[in-house]
Amino acid sequence: MPSPKSFQAELAEAEPLPPVVRRRANSGVMAQASMQELARQWGVQGLIAGVDEAGRGPLAGPVMAAAVILDDLNPIVGLADSKQLSAPRRDWLFGEIRARALCFAVAQASVEEIDALNILQATLLAMRRAVEGLRLAPKLVLVDGNRRPLLPMRCETIVKGDALVASISAASILAKVTRDRWCDAYDRQYPAYGFAQHKGYGTALHLAALKEQGACPQHRKTFRPVTEVLAAGSPKGLP
Repeated sequence: MPSPKSFQAELAEAEPLPPVVRRRANSGVMAQASMQELARQWGVQGLIAGVDEAGRGPLAGPVMAAAVILDDLNPIVGLADSKQLSAPRRDWLFGEIRARALCFAVAQASVEEIDALNILQATLLAMRRAVEGLRLAPKLVLVDGNRRPLLPMRCETIVKGDALVASISAASILAKVTRDRWCDAYDRQYPAYGFAQHKGYGTALHLAALKEQGACPQHRKTFRPVTEVLAAGSPKGLP
């Protein structure tokens, strides 16, 4: 198996970034590019939204996406890639973003949509819904990664954007915390699977529970471990 690419290697293969983002990537200063700087260097007059998702990899549950337009006059200290933050820190920033952003929206694509469309297309659908849910219309949408949703306004992708652009960092936190809370709530309905612990990812605990219990209604039927369990038949006979 090839080793994971380094942060700098992924950036080197990405589409050209605005100089302000590239400088911060090379210097290691993350999530500090202001909306004014980005607007000037992207040549945009108007609001900029950051977009990110949570939940592409798990075996169960919806994929969440968030869109955020930050207020440069009311900055939020400590924004970063949600995966690099502790759960208490994410929860605190979740409240700060909701209170201090110009606007935000969180949307999802359901398990049924994931199975019907595939996870990539479902993720792009959730992103589009998040942007459409903003009460203010952005002139530019910046999306984490290298695939962009179909939108009526200009949309650009930034590899590792959740670590480099504050609004994308904020979106990653909203999406992650929303999905984690969904998993916590679903765990109370189906406690045998341990959703509150693994958040739907294919851990040893989850795979063992899946084999023992069979698939529950929120398992993604087109993901291989779930497909294999369904093909083998469930000893518990869950729907």
